[in-house]
Amino acid sequence: MADFLAEKRAEIDNRLKELRPLHEEFLRLEKAKAALDGLDGPRRGPGRPRGSSGATTTRRRRRRRSGGTRGDQALQLVRQNPGATVSELARMMNIDPPNYLYRVMATLQQDGSVKKQGKGYVAT
Repeated sequence: MADFLAEKRAEIDNRLKELRPLHEEFLRLEKAKAALDGLDGPRRGPGRPRGSSGATTTRRRRRRRSGGTRGDQALQLVRQNPGATVSELARMMNIDPPNYLYRVMATLQQDGSVKKQGKGYVAT
């Protein structure tokens, strides 16, 4: 009987190890869906364009060239931590995953606010 119980416990433990990543993915997707649901206004249905008229427009939203709030925050952190990498900056800014920050840093680099030095960045 003890062998049977030990075997079943081992099977359950192994299955739990298999399912943990899927459970974590489920929770991440649930949070992402809730965040996206919060972005839709109550009057917009799926596939409906923004605006009061039903006409579709192909106007694109313009990005701020100054770097915006995240750019300002990243620049301040680079000044305080010269040579910091994107991963380190993302950790300090609580951005996960750091992919978004690569675009922010590229914009700051184009503006001449930061310069890449090795894998990290320094303020200019």
